[in-house]
Amino acid sequence: MPKPFPHADHALQIVRRRRDVRTGRTSIDRVYALTDLTMHQATPAHLAEHVREHWGVEAMHDVRDVTFGEDASKIHTGSAPRVMASLRNTALGLADLVGWTNLAAAVDHYRSHPDHTLDLIHPGT
Repeated sequence: MPKPFPHADHALQIVRRRRDVRTGRTSIDRVYALTDLTMHQATPAHLAEHVREHWGVEAMHDVRDVTFGEDASKIHTGSAPRVMASLRNTALGLADLVGWTNLAAAVDHYRSHPDHTLDLIHPGT
């Protein structure tokens, strides 16, 4: 019988504890991961770094989908999806550079005030 994950050498259980600052309640979340790295190739700290990097990428995908509705986009042909993702990333990066901490609020602001968008490229003018 074949192994269900033939390239997996290492299985991880990640336990996250979070405290809600509003309610004070603590929640525990368990996440599982597989890797082809052996225990001799990667330390727990190295694996934790990889997991954090992965979730950083996933967080950006979530922001793009929630803020811009990227998953519902009708653009599917040629290089257009990649171009649109680049434009969305650029818009989010510019909003971050000028100090927006809530990117959804930034998108709403510039959608309502398109004349302010040039401030993203040349702030202070």
